[in-house]
Amino acid sequence: MEQHTNANTFSGSKNTVVTIGTFDGVHIGHQKIVNRLVNHAELDSVILTFFPHPRMVLQQDNTIKLLHTIEEKTSVLEQLGLDHLVIHPFTKEFSRLTAQQFVEDILVNQLKAKKIIIGYDHRFGRNRTADISTLKDFGEQYGFVVEEITKQDVDDVAVSSTKIRTALQKGQIEKANAFLGQPYMLTGTIVKGKGIGKTLGYPTANIQIEEAYKLIPKNGVYIVKTNFKGITYFGMMNIGTNPTVGGKSQTIETYFFNMDTDLYGSKMTIQMLKRIRDEKKFASVDQLIEAMQNDEKISINYIETLS
Repeated sequence: MEQHTNANTFSGSKNTVVTIGTFDGVHIGHQKIVNRLVNHAELDSVILTFFPHPRMVLQQDNTIKLLHTIEEKTSVLEQLGLDHLVIHPFTKEFSRLTAQQFVEDILVNQLKAKKIIIGYDHRFGRNRTADISTLKDFGEQYGFVVEEITKQDVDDVAVSSTKIRTALQKGQIEKANAFLGQPYMLTGTIVKGKGIGKTLGYPTANIQIEEAYKLIPKNGVYIVKTNFKGITYFGMMNIGTNPTVGGKSQTIETYFFNMDTDLYGSKMTIQMLKRIRDEKKFASVDQLIEAMQNDEKISINYIETLS
């Protein structure tokens, strides 16, 4: 799959079938739409999405949290067989394009769209004044057809996204994963922590996530896995402040079973499988170690059920 940083850099040689949207999380509702796209053998499949999120630009909303970073979204869409992901910069200037300018410049001239698959309620152009009937009119003018995504499918996408966010904020990782059709992932760089885990007998890898917009699930202890250099490792992750040892800021630390590798500076994607418990302030470090030993037993028992 080719990723393009804006529509201007699109260089596909074939005509295309295009859909437009955020595709955050690329959950099971999104996957139905992607499957419709990639089933056009005679056309290259294209998703046109925007970054930053329009609400970040138009409403200065920095509280919005997304399920996928661009890197994660790219990886999942590639696995689904998409030909091109076009991530067009969203700016105030871009938002002022008229519907006709958007269709002619972006969809027709740059993306070579011959078919557009779009939600029944999709609105676009300056002040979002154009709708699907406008797009069909443009289709007659510019030579592309419009296929409508039904209310049921559009609602499925919206409901799934909301349910995933709510589940993650409540720590219901298995529920979120069921809607995603895959484990929720955290991607970042392994950085040096305070080394407290090592003194407890549980040396941890601290993952630093650069993207402030990435949704971090509820604090607690989770069973996780990663694929590092072609090998799958399981482990247990703590998201929280480490209150028993006087921690104040949130960290994301993972103790990997059967791994003896220097990870510092490595980029890693960790998949979250199951939540074990809330983070807790224990009365002593010994009680914390005892709890971690119990977490390890629970994790290993669960992992054995997966094989």
